[in-house]
Amino acid sequence: MCALNTQDQGIIVLPQQDYLPILIESFLIDRRSQGLSPGTIEFYTKKLKYFQQYCEGFALTQVSQLTSDFIRRYILEVSETHNPGGVHACFRPLRTMLYWIEEEEIMPPEWKNPIRRVKAPKLPTDPIEPIQIEEIQQLLKTCQSNYSGVRDKAMMLGLLDTGARAKEFLTINLEDVDLATGAVMIRQGKGRKPRMVFLGRKTIRAIRGYLRYRTGNHPALWMSTRGERMTYAALRCLLRRRAELVGMKEIPTPHDFRRAFALVMLRNGVDIFALQKLMGHSDLQILRRYLAQTDQDIHNAHMRGSPVDSNL
Repeated sequence: MCALNTQDQGIIVLPQQDYLPILIESFLIDRRSQGLSPGTIEFYTKKLKYFQQYCEGFALTQVSQLTSDFIRRYILEVSETHNPGGVHACFRPLRTMLYWIEEEEIMPPEWKNPIRRVKAPKLPTDPIEPIQIEEIQQLLKTCQSNYSGVRDKAMMLGLLDTGARAKEFLTINLEDVDLATGAVMIRQGKGRKPRMVFLGRKTIRAIRGYLRYRTGNHPALWMSTRGERMTYAALRCLLRRRAELVGMKEIPTPHDFRRAFALVMLRNGVDIFALQKLMGHSDLQILRRYLAQTDQDIHNAHMRGSPVDSNL
């Protein structure tokens, strides 16, 4: 999109500064230059292209055409096909981009950022149920004494013991694991922030057993039977296969193990701020949804900390 301006002996082509597709691309370039992870860039790209397609349906091609009402209508449209978490995921990149446009002073001084008047969609506050420990025990019983069996057992115990995100877990290299202390360095955490997680004695023994079956010198900790680093799809397939062997109706996901980690750690008395650091959360708001505490959990907490019983 260009504006034409005739001056003296020729035509000067002035760039259309607020052309939405160009600004989306400029924003994505800025994110890449800041070193954001490929997953985050992919997330921004997908959601902003979705918004761009919505705008094109209304012949809207310029940022200056955006209004608060239009953005609200977009949110309503998205809510018809997405759950609350998905709606919020579509809103966040748009908000970030519009604030970036404002900070970069791309638009003329009289421009008002329309998203400032739009409230973020509400996220669900209901707790998320994790996989039960009894179910994990059933999955572990299907693991035989062969390469796949000892590897799958070590992976499931590792997922539960570290509370790591699946992608973080799969990028662990042999050099990142100290089997003497159980310390594991997560180098590619969310936002590319490294952190340390830990393994218990039983998990360490399981990993040692798995490593005895390993051949080759690939740097990855978790290897497929083909001698390649395990992928997310392979991990999902592993869990599906084990769940089908015991007749589980709900196939567990890697993230279910992360939720179980959070709840069990809390029940075992781990400080919530330490738990936040172990899980790599930037704030406690996200962590709260993992903690599907029952009335019995609350009762037990009161029994442990009752000010009357402990002090009077």
